Order: sequence, then structure tokens, then C-alpha cells
Amino acid sequence: MNSSRRSFLFRFGIFLNGVAASLIGIPILGYLLAPVRTRALQAWIPLGDVDDYETGRTALAEYENPFTVPWDGETARIPCWVRREPGDVFSVFAINCTHLGCPVRWFEGSGLFMCPCHGGVYYADGTVASGPPPRPLYRYETEIRDGRLWVRGGRLPTLSESV
Repeated sequence: MNSSRRSFLFRFGIFLNGVAASLIGIPILGYLLAPVRTRALQAWIPLGDVDDYETGRTALAEYENPFTVPWDGETARIPCWVRREPGDVFSVFAINCTHLGCPVRWFEGSGLFMCPCHGGVYYADGTVASGPPPRPLYRYETEIRDGRLWVRGGRLPTLSESV
């Protein structure tokens, strides 16, 4: 009887170790597979014709996130700032300040993006002019195909992107 109790406790201990290893291993596996999974949550999305954007101007654009569920509602509509430079060079910025994520606004008169929350200011190229933002505005990957501007969107750009 003593040996059956000992073998039961031994098997139960192995079972608990397996549960603990699974609970620890799942987040680690998720961390290792995250780059593959997050790249899959991005798609090329059209922002309109190239001619819709004036050279030297910054305009607010919006796209529909392709990775939504019906209850996302208005949050599925993602705004972004599109700046067209001479020579069909486009910069598309996420609307969120890199300090705490508040939406930045473009002020044509001063040629600056400004964040109303903590006074962050960015130049037209997205670099920090002043205030608390620790880095430039996040940029989307862009591409021009058949006279249309496309952005790689879905998941918002962050520091994990090299662009």
C-alpha cells in the first residue's frame, strides 16, 4: 500500500510539472512565433490615387483595417497622415503620438504636427521638434502601383518595424 501511494504521488508530481512546464512554455512559444504571426496581420491597402494628394502638402487619410470583426465598429477605420514630396515620394504616418499615443494634428500654417495631450511637436517629416515624444512619428511602408498609393496596414506600426 505504501508503494502504491508513493507511485501515485510520483505520477501526480510529474503531472503537475508537466502543467507548470506548459504554462511557462506557451508564452515563450508565443514570443518566439510572434514575428511570423504579426507579419501575417498586415496587408497592402489602397489609400487612393496618387493624384488625390498635392505635392508638398499633408492630408488626413483613412483606411479600413482588413483584420476586423463585426463588433469593431468605428475602431476599424484607421486614420493616417499622408505627405507627398516632389517626385512621387510619399510618407504615411500613424496618427498617434509616440509619447503616449494621443492623436496628433497637422497645422498647415506652421508646417508642424502637434499633440494636444503633452505638447509634443513634430516636423513635416515626422521627426521630433520639441516636447516629450521620445522618437519620430511611426511610418507605414508605402508602395505605388498603377497610379495608386498603397500602405502596409492592419496592425499599427511600432518600434518593431525598421521602416
